[in-house]
Amino acid sequence: MQHQIVSRDEWLAARKQLLAKEKAFTRMRDELNAERLALPWVKLEKTYVFEGPNGPETLSSLFDGRSQLVVKHFMFGPEWNEGCVGCSFEMDQISGALVHLEHHDVTYIAVARAPFAKLDAYRRRMGWTMKFVSSYDNDFNYDFHVSFRPDELAKGEAYYNYSMRPVGSDEMSGRSVFYKDEAGDIFHTYSSFARGGEINLNAYAVLDVTPKGRNETINGNLTDWVRHHDRYVGGGFVDPNGRFVAAEHPAAAENDSACCHGSR
Repeated sequence: MQHQIVSRDEWLAARKQLLAKEKAFTRMRDELNAERLALPWVKLEKTYVFEGPNGPETLSSLFDGRSQLVVKHFMFGPEWNEGCVGCSFEMDQISGALVHLEHHDVTYIAVARAPFAKLDAYRRRMGWTMKFVSSYDNDFNYDFHVSFRPDELAKGEAYYNYSMRPVGSDEMSGRSVFYKDEAGDIFHTYSSFARGGEINLNAYAVLDVTPKGRNETINGNLTDWVRHHDRYVGGGFVDPNGRFVAAEHPAAAENDSACCHGSR
């Protein structure tokens, strides 16, 4: 890796120029956050019942006594054997923050369409403590445009990330935020999809200040290098649907992945 080598004074001058841009970016981010907080809300009129560790649970009960709920739309379809690599990467980084979020009036959960028993087994394998619930028997994933029915897949496009676009997977990633008032009414306040979730990937914040940066040079996204945290040895790759393909699988010889989490 070649790089320009300069004196300390020259480096300091260049660093201060970049610092001015970093400060401007921080101020822009603050302004964006203020605009996000000012977004109007939508009152939910539909009742959703999920399958969780305590049996059937409504969306209201998932707030767990708090007024704010963040739902991770976790890519794990009913026929999948394990969760999406990119979604799992995000969960790894959220896990340590749970106690802080919960003490700041925020409950964080993951919702996927796989049956609860399959979800819970995977959660335990990964060592996560956040709650997983299944939306297999309701329309939650479809209403929030992160799961797609066969007719949509047959057309090759569906509504995702606020526009019609090509989709090649029955599941996509995202996160949605809800507020519950004292009367028990629930409001949808925010959702983001695709690279909108990148802000939750703290590992990228670390990589962005290292000499090699993200160093994603194959597909230009996290499929180049991220794996389930218990699968960093033994080869394999991540397919376009966010699923891990073992090295001995025939498809491993035709790696052409472009996971939605890192899509540019």
